[in-house]
Amino acid sequence: MAPNSTNLSKLDISNARISDTIPDWFWGLSPSSVILNISHNRISGVLPDLTFKFPDIRGIDLSYNNFEGTIPPVAPGVIYLILSNNKFSGSIASLLCGITGEFFQYLDLSDNQLSGSLPNCSIRWQRLSVLDLANNNFSGKIPNSVDSGCSIKSLHLSNNIMDVGHNKFSGKIPAWIGDSLSDLVVLSLRSNQFRGMLPIPLCNLSTFQVLDLSLNNVAGAIPKCLANLTSMSQKESSDDATNILYVSYREQTLYKDYAQLVWKGVDSLYKNTLGLVKSIDLSNNRLFGEIPEAITSLVGLISLNLSTNALTGPIPPKLGQFSSLNSLDLSKNQLTGEIPESFSELHSLGVLDLSNNRLSGKIPTSTKLQSFDAPAYMGNPQLCGSPLQNKCPEKEPVHESPTIPVHDDKEGFAFEGLCVSIFLGFFTGFWGVCGTLMLNRSWRTTYFKFLGDMKDRIYVFMAVNKANLQRQLGSC
Repeated sequence: MAPNSTNLSKLDISNARISDTIPDWFWGLSPSSVILNISHNRISGVLPDLTFKFPDIRGIDLSYNNFEGTIPPVAPGVIYLILSNNKFSGSIASLLCGITGEFFQYLDLSDNQLSGSLPNCSIRWQRLSVLDLANNNFSGKIPNSVDSGCSIKSLHLSNNIMDVGHNKFSGKIPAWIGDSLSDLVVLSLRSNQFRGMLPIPLCNLSTFQVLDLSLNNVAGAIPKCLANLTSMSQKESSDDATNILYVSYREQTLYKDYAQLVWKGVDSLYKNTLGLVKSIDLSNNRLFGEIPEAITSLVGLISLNLSTNALTGPIPPKLGQFSSLNSLDLSKNQLTGEIPESFSELHSLGVLDLSNNRLSGKIPTSTKLQSFDAPAYMGNPQLCGSPLQNKCPEKEPVHESPTIPVHDDKEGFAFEGLCVSIFLGFFTGFWGVCGTLMLNRSWRTTYFKFLGDMKDRIYVFMAVNKANLQRQLGSC
């Protein structure tokens, strides 16, 4: 490339396998350039002040190199700035406050060694769609100015040490994320030190497809209003949801969003297929209370991870209606009760972990649930059945005890009436005879004389017949 080429509008040497430092003359090669792309090389060194080198620059992509040192100021009218996957360090205060252009849409400083706090300068990036500061060493608070009229669809602040204290959002995830970023599709705040309860305004984000707040200190109950995340309640998915168009000098460029998700126990990067993923990860926090029934309306979820919290109560049976669910992790909580029979219908399930809870009873029998290894159920002493070695006790035969016929009210009254009639008949007959004999002397004398005559007749009859029998036997 000739050192005197000064009229290049687009300077692109990306993917050129360059592994050296850039000579000084390169930076003055074409001051009129509006696009600078030297990404995906192995270029090292320190950047000069790009404000004077490229005063009219609109797009800069220096990603995937070995640049180091602090990030210098850039032209205020830049539209996108991509410096990810380098070794930049230090503060970014002067950089962010120097970008004043109303058309700024895309900032990616992820995977560097940047530190310090985010500046609270009066940022008015009304067209900002992508803000990615993931995997750095930022500390301090998220400034209120970030929410000033932005149209962010993708916000990545993961793997930093972010604390929103010392303002009205003290100790909590900023509520303005739900109030102001109505088009947000992906929110990744994982592996920070956020604390406090989940802000209710997050439920306003009906376009949410990925919510990752894992590895923080978030406490409290899971809000019931998560049922308002309507995108997650729909089984239909599209890549368009995570594709963001931004203008880069006379052309539209497609940004494909990404997310670092724990899938099948492994951190995986999703980019080309992210639009098909609908995921909630609230694992490794301090959430407590029951899993709300409202969350069972999010039937479009592909992955649900609530592990390593202090959740209690039963597993909602309606989770078994998540026909698209591929990964479910409820391990390391204090869940009780039986595994719902409806889990037998989770035919798409590829990952299941219910270990280390207080579940009991028999594991429902199905081809899917018995296909998981025993560790998926271990740590539940009262749980039994395959694939665990803990066999369920056989049911003892039930011995039927004699039953007393049960009568309805009408039969009861008839039975009682019969008993009364028999008693009255016996009472009347007995005392009708005996009472008369006791009270009437002549009747009593006649009655006993009759009995005496009857006794004598029987005696004479028996004596005569006995004598005749003896006489006949003696003559034989």
